[in-house]
Amino acid sequence: MTHERELPAAPDSPNAPDLLDAPDLPDSPDFLGSPELPDSPDLPDSPEPTPTPDTPTPDLSIVIPAYNEKHRLTPTLDAITHHLAAHDARRPEWEIIVADDGSTDGTGELVTARQDPRIRLVTTPRNHGKGHALRLGVAASLGRRVLVTDADLATPIEELERLDKALAEGNSAAIGSRSVPGATIGARQHRLRELLGRAGNLLIRRTALPVIRDTQCGFKLYDGDRAREAYAASRVNGWGIDVEVLRHLHRAGLPVAEVPVRWSHQPGSKIGPLDYARALTEITGIALRSLRPADLFAPFLFLLMSVALYSGRFFDPAHRYLPDSLRDQNQWEWFFAVTADNVAHFRNPLFSDLQGFPDGVNLMANTVMLGLSVPLTPVTLLAGPAVALSLVMTLGLAATAAAWYRLIVKYVVRGRIAAFLGASLAAFAPPMVSHAHAHPNFMVLFMIPLIIDRALRLCAGTRVVRDGVVLGLMAAYQVFLGEEPLLLAALGMLLFAAAYAAVRRDAARESWRPLLRGLLIGASVCLPLVIYPLVWQFAGPQSYTDIEHNPRSFNSPLALLSFAERSWLAGDADTANALAFNTTEQNAFYGWPLILLAFAILVRLWEQALVKALAFTAVAAAFLSLGREFRVPLTNLTVPGPWKLLADKPLFEAVIESRVAMICAPALGMLLALALDRLLAVRPSSTRYVGLLGVGLALLPLVPAPLQAVDRIDVPAFVADGTWKSYVREGESLVPVPLPDPGDAEALHWQTEAGLGFKLAGGYFNGPYGDDRVGIYGAEPRFTSNLLRDVRNSGQVPPVNESWREQARVDLAYWRAGVLVLAPQPNDGALRETVAKLVGSPGRWVDGVWVWDLHERGLA
Repeated sequence: MTHERELPAAPDSPNAPDLLDAPDLPDSPDFLGSPELPDSPDLPDSPEPTPTPDTPTPDLSIVIPAYNEKHRLTPTLDAITHHLAAHDARRPEWEIIVADDGSTDGTGELVTARQDPRIRLVTTPRNHGKGHALRLGVAASLGRRVLVTDADLATPIEELERLDKALAEGNSAAIGSRSVPGATIGARQHRLRELLGRAGNLLIRRTALPVIRDTQCGFKLYDGDRAREAYAASRVNGWGIDVEVLRHLHRAGLPVAEVPVRWSHQPGSKIGPLDYARALTEITGIALRSLRPADLFAPFLFLLMSVALYSGRFFDPAHRYLPDSLRDQNQWEWFFAVTADNVAHFRNPLFSDLQGFPDGVNLMANTVMLGLSVPLTPVTLLAGPAVALSLVMTLGLAATAAAWYRLIVKYVVRGRIAAFLGASLAAFAPPMVSHAHAHPNFMVLFMIPLIIDRALRLCAGTRVVRDGVVLGLMAAYQVFLGEEPLLLAALGMLLFAAAYAAVRRDAARESWRPLLRGLLIGASVCLPLVIYPLVWQFAGPQSYTDIEHNPRSFNSPLALLSFAERSWLAGDADTANALAFNTTEQNAFYGWPLILLAFAILVRLWEQALVKALAFTAVAAAFLSLGREFRVPLTNLTVPGPWKLLADKPLFEAVIESRVAMICAPALGMLLALALDRLLAVRPSSTRYVGLLGVGLALLPLVPAPLQAVDRIDVPAFVADGTWKSYVREGESLVPVPLPDPGDAEALHWQTEAGLGFKLAGGYFNGPYGDDRVGIYGAEPRFTSNLLRDVRNSGQVPPVNESWREQARVDLAYWRAGVLVLAPQPNDGALRETVAKLVGSPGRWVDGVWVWDLHERGLA
């Protein structure tokens, strides 16, 4: 039986690495050298001494790697020998081994000239690097303990006593550190070197060795046998050997103590920028070699799963359309196109008048995902918005799954199979697949697991300021990816925290103060970064106060138990459409088998606090998604819903309540991971197989079929060939018939294909309506736009009179219309006749469309 892993991680555990506060790279010349060895370490070039029965084993071996250190080595050897002589009673037997790495300045002769049998020289005929020298020197050592120190003695030899004490406490190694409380730094090195050092240490702690704050201080004391074993197993020739050796000890489960020491920069460093680059390459190689294959394979599988989901469109995004996205694919491609156009022309990325002309669109109020659409501007400009959107949705979904996988491995289970399946459920759950049709802001959620991770680090209370700052930066970035997902994530985290605190009051008492402090720090970092965009969103041009959603925007209890339309095995479009208001908002549909499985997991693992908290989070989110009130299935009884408590509160008033059920996906994914991790360790095997069969039967109905894709409607030649340029003058708009709106937004595709060369009246976006500025979908309706929409829907030609014609002239003047364009479509005959009556002209057939040149009629 596995033991419960409580949250949050302990401060010094591998699950709570420190990323900032990185120490500087040592400024020692011993870092010079060539890159790592190809496969195996070189054997020492000097013979190793073999102890005899009459030769006492030294208590301490001091290994000093040296390359052209003639001038600095003499005072270093003097300082060490004087210190050892002063402590002769404690260490009667010692040795100093200078590992000369191919020096050409007489460093070796300086050592042999001392004629002290306790000071030995091992050499190599040419320079290989610090790693090679250390491997050579440690292999030649005989001491019960081995001290490795740089030739410049930047850390004084007197600090040995501190390390000695830490080693005596049962550690396999005691390493000098400049990054733990109590350390002091005297003379500092050049600012550029400090920055390069911090970059290197950040890479080390982020990829290769997160549990040690300062791997590169060149003053380390090891248990002798452990040192010889670790260095013999090393492969790196350069300064990255420090990371490799410490990682070897860490992976073996051997304790390593970081001891605060005095450190001071010593002049005479020979390290150049290329040496830093070479060292970073070594660290990257160490990190890649140390990764578990599953941790590399999992993201690759997530990518394959995402590509398979989008296979109908991924390989030809410009000519394929997801019909279940309704009009949203056109809208999102326009968002990416207009953002790239604004950036390329140094215009405000928060506003555009290319749609909804002349009033324009408040882009910040329309979730254009500036956090991705802005940096992807080159892709959009070179390959087009369809390609950019396809990449964002495909790669973003895979990145979201990988982020959940990392979080689950770090805090929930160590088993990679269990973590993979749990992350798959979190990222590819039915609600996520539904939004994958058209809403990248609700399925590109890779920042949410990172934000959760940072909040859990805050609970540990070790680096509150740093973690608070990082959390603030992450939250600010998520604002530019999607505010509503961030709000729902915060709601889910609040539900989880409340439940976990209720069952683990001891953890809550220890965590609430650093958590609260970190959140305040995060808010102080986040708000200055987002305040201007948020003010623009809520008070800028074309802002709105609230927006009314579909009256069916809540979940039915049956929606939680039914199967989604895109379920490969159990999908039922009629049932799904009856329980959700469109194909992009099937926000529940987890299926009754998964609900039963979750209940069984809860019962079986009830003793775990994490299970209780996750279960509460999922159940509470599901109930909130039922809306202000809901009808009890199979009855006529209607009861108040819990969402009524939040529905009219600031921020929550604009939330589509059925989306709250998306919080269930990661909670259920983590419960699944916990169950699988326990199940895979169960004996006998028959019980394990029965359990796995049950899990498989619960998950199979959730496997999604690839999203349906169809050939895209061709853009009329009038637009594609640029004929429109003869009809639309500067400051005028092109008016499609009928005007684009949430019911038909194909004109947005025309505009993006024309390189955003003309402005559109009407459109599909969120904007204000009336004096109260209530939010609506689309441009503010006018008489003529309503009339043409009704004709499109009914196919009936209305009785046009002079007052209607006068109103049409007013509307066309308001839109500054240069041309009316009618493309072939259902009921286009009725539309053509209606426009002819309004304008007083039958129009002309030009390059595949009917055109009314308003300049000819004096209406432009």
